Amino acid sequence: MSNPTHHARAEGHYSVLVIGGGQAGLSVSYYLKQAGIDHLVVEKNTVTHTWREQRWDAFCLVTPNWQCALPGYPYRGDDPHGFMKKDEIIAYLDGFIAQVDAPMMEHTEVKRVKQRDDGVYAITTTQGDFTADQVVVASGGYHTPIVPRLAERLPARIVQLQSSAYRNPQALPEGAVMVVGTGQSGAQIAEDLHLAGRKVVLAVGEAPRCARFYRGRDVVDWLADMQYYDMPVEKHPLREGVRDNTNHYVTGRDGGRDIDLRKFAAEGMELYGRLDDLRDGQFHFAPTLAANLDAADDTYNRINASIDGFIAKHGIDAPAGGVYEPVWRPQQERTTLDLDGSGIAAIIWCIGFTPDFSWLDAPVFNGRGYPAHTRGITPIDGLYFVGLPWLHTWGSGRFSGIARDAEFIVDAIREKARERASLAAAVAA
Repeated sequence: MSNPTHHARAEGHYSVLVIGGGQAGLSVSYYLKQAGIDHLVVEKNTVTHTWREQRWDAFCLVTPNWQCALPGYPYRGDDPHGFMKKDEIIAYLDGFIAQVDAPMMEHTEVKRVKQRDDGVYAITTTQGDFTADQVVVASGGYHTPIVPRLAERLPARIVQLQSSAYRNPQALPEGAVMVVGTGQSGAQIAEDLHLAGRKVVLAVGEAPRCARFYRGRDVVDWLADMQYYDMPVEKHPLREGVRDNTNHYVTGRDGGRDIDLRKFAAEGMELYGRLDDLRDGQFHFAPTLAANLDAADDTYNRINASIDGFIAKHGIDAPAGGVYEPVWRPQQERTTLDLDGSGIAAIIWCIGFTPDFSWLDAPVFNGRGYPAHTRGITPIDGLYFVGLPWLHTWGSGRFSGIARDAEFIVDAIREKARERASLAAAVAA
């Protein structure tokens, strides 16, 4: 569904302008409509395009379906503990889009947002100019793919893709494939290639991992019972530092399982440490493989140990647990790999994205380009963010927690509108 039924006028003034037509922007629209607040959602591409255009063919959720809880539209299928595949996710989103029926302008890029002296926001877009009393930025934080400069030195015969452009193993040329990075995308893409029988060279980063199932249940179910997903960022041990964390790698593929890079290595995948450089026809890697694998396993075991403690504290009858023991260890740290001798025909960069809010003219950003806010409310009057990782809780950037954040922001919008109306009435009197 790329054309919402409720189209908006091309220009004008709105009480609220929402920038971004993903699940965050649509969730804000849902609550704005409930509150009777006029608004416009502006989307640079097409509604929920990221799920449609930036996911590989075998993509599936890594959290169980029951956590799909968009506002007024919870998962209604018959497999709550399963993991929706790409086409099922799109169908779920299409249903949500139809329900919200947001006032939407697609293919509309925001070029500049600036608050005027009178407090009204002036918005310049490729489809006209608008004004709004308040603005919600719901465009996410993953805008510009990160590709290192060493990529420029690779020969033209090497096909290079960023993770968002990867689709399937068959679309790549014959030969080995190097995957750089082991966050959720890197680990799952490496698995996808490995299962297809491709030779994979994997540059392992510092991402942690977790178990899929432990002591008879999905780890997500245990953590939900432990109220981990309700923990606000200010109560997390890392505080706002948790926003910089890489997501744990695990998969929902084929009903869900662990991703164990050691097991892949035992089956023939070549693992290296962090990719540092390309010189004299050789890749150079940092000697970090053993440490990165050990750190990922430590996190895996630490999460399981917290579940053990919860089970013991509450006297829950559950199957026995245990500690993960490595099934493979690197005999030595290999720090170089000859490009020509490796047979590498393609490289997939899975090292993340950087935010780009250059169009937003507001003094709310830190040195790394991230906005300062408290639960999405910025220090600038009438400016909000929603849909960012750990905006408030673990689920803030996911289907599971966006409803709570969107409702909170709309409540703040409504209160701000009341304050302004009261002030205007007092001045008029």
